[in-house]
Amino acid sequence: MKTYTITVNGNVYEVTVEEGATGAVSAAAPKAAPKAAPAAAPAAAPKAAAPAAAGSVAVSAPMPGKILAVKASAGQAVKKGDVIMVLEAMKMENDIVAPEDGTIAGINVAVGDSVEAGATLATLN
Repeated sequence: MKTYTITVNGNVYEVTVEEGATGAVSAAAPKAAPKAAPAAAPAAAPKAAAPAAAGSVAVSAPMPGKILAVKASAGQAVKKGDVIMVLEAMKMENDIVAPEDGTIAGINVAVGDSVEAGATLATLN
């Protein structure tokens, strides 16, 4: 008989497995193991900037990181591929570019902000 501690979606279970003489394995119903000490609360999320003018095209962060530079401003016309801002992720600088031609409706982040993957960085009209 072997006992395993398994974590599924943050829930910890203690599972006992019996091995039969034929090599067949049967598992007892899992019972909840004592809760592990909760991890420290994640750092407070950076306060979201007041939503800038809503544009029809959102420019999202492709990965979590820190904003190093904002190269465009609200009202500025941009072409597809123009650099809007620079995002540092894993010690690499990544250019965040305009996905299409348009005008910057709003910039939702500032230099130094930490962002999560998928966060809206800017919007275009």
